[in-house]
Amino acid sequence: MTPPLALFHSWPLWDQAHHFDLGCTLDGVAADVAAPVGQRIPGMRLAGLWECDLADNSLTWSGEVYDIFGLPRGAAVTRDQAAALYCEQSRVAMERLRAHAIKHRRGFTIDVDLRPASGKARRMRLIGAPICTGDQVVRLHGLKLSL
Repeated sequence: MTPPLALFHSWPLWDQAHHFDLGCTLDGVAADVAAPVGQRIPGMRLAGLWECDLADNSLTWSGEVYDIFGLPRGAAVTRDQAAALYCEQSRVAMERLRAHAIKHRRGFTIDVDLRPASGKARRMRLIGAPICTGDQVVRLHGLKLSL
């Protein structure tokens, strides 16, 4: 579908502000995260917030993440269902980087290919960071940006 993954790396938590700040603009593409539904800036890529609770792998998504995945806003989506919408090479790379982020308490950024439930294939930049309680990673959170 597309060339090999263009972006794939992890970074230390102390460098988190350099990579993203939840609720703030990231290179001008996340402004619609805070915009009311239907008032997205024309021509701007979709950008949404996400979180995964590691205790039960439950997902919390902003409306834009549902749009990126081609799913109805507010639908109950399991992590396995969401991961199944990644193209195989992207899913394997994402899972490897996610496991590394959890084990080593590091943030990560990766570009992936998706097969949304509705609509045509698309690329997405996944930016995430662990949320720790003491030395234990309890959740992951971040941004998903349609490319």
